[in-house]
Order: sequence, then structure tokens, then C-alpha cells
Amino acid sequence: MSSSGTLRIRVDSDKCQGNARCKSLAPELFELDEWGYAREIGDGTVPAGLEDKAWLAQANCPEIAIAIVEE
Repeated sequence: MSSSGTLRIRVDSDKCQGNARCKSLAPELFELDEWGYAREIGDGTVPAGLEDKAWLAQANCPEIAIAIVEE
């Protein structure tokens, strides 16, 4: 994992099944819509210090619906 760039998360709404593990693990990064499906908060930029939570949420998504892009 590179610490020099900014991380951005994206939730693939077609893959998300609403398990909300990401929200449980990283409530600062994910929110749930009115049907219980996850989406990234704001534009998906991961604030400094929350990178580990982003990777943890991605690793724990059973649908592999979370992408992380290093910018």
C-alpha cells in the first residue's frame, strides 16, 4: 500500500447486496441508502488516517463490490 497518494473508494451498486459490513467497519467512509445498500460518502475520498479502514472494508465485502483507487 502506498502512502504517498490519495485513496478513493467506489461501491459498485450492481454488486452490493446490502450486507453493510463496510458501514459496520468504516462508518466514516460508507453510508446506506434508503434500501440498505452501501455507497461511498461524498466523492469517495478517504481522509488521512482512514486508509486501513478502507482496505479492511474492501477485504470484508462478500460481493467484492468495493473498489479502491490510489490517485
